Amino acid sequence: GSLRAAVPDIPAEYTGAYRVVVEPVHGASGGLGDRLAKGEMGDVFTSADMGYPEALTKAGVSGPTVLFARNHLCAILRPGLSASPTTVLATLLEPDIKIGTSSPDKDPGGAYAWAMFKKADMAEPGSRAKLEAKALKTGSPRGQLSVPPNTKNAMVWLFQQKKLDAFLSYGTNGHAAAEQMPGIKTVELPPELAV
Repeated sequence: GSLRAAVPDIPAEYTGAYRVVVEPVHGASGGLGDRLAKGEMGDVFTSADMGYPEALTKAGVSGPTVLFARNHLCAILRPGLSASPTTVLATLLEPDIKIGTSSPDKDPGGAYAWAMFKKADMAEPGSRAKLEAKALKTGSPRGQLSVPPNTKNAMVWLFQQKKLDAFLSYGTNGHAAAEQMPGIKTVELPPELAV
């Protein structure tokens, strides 16, 4: 799912060069990994987390797992909300700030957000419980935040509907969202919170 914006030209270029039609399937890495483990066919599996493809390799379902790109977790803020790397944790902990993550059990981005909550406890004791209690989950299986089918960008829609103030996701997702909704800010996490 996180590669949806990064790879739209690859299928067309591959088809043009080799005359083989490529049909991309996007979704949470955990869900796609489960489908492949159960026998659904696929030629290439890209994941934002090495664990899902490595599990398929270890199970003998796929060939080798290869690292091909990197990304990092950021706080993506709705228009009008501001923070810096040094103030982002305090901003997220404000009682009225609604935080979203993707599903931590099926999507690496969600798992990374919840790993950041754990790290936050070292920076400010008690913050993990506060962040976990207030975090709203999207994704598959359906989380607490439902988004209409065929929504172009769930995060943008959630910001527009005022259902969220901040979303913890990859930096690339923040930049893509800002193209659709001017005013969205992507804030790097400080080293002690980086995932």
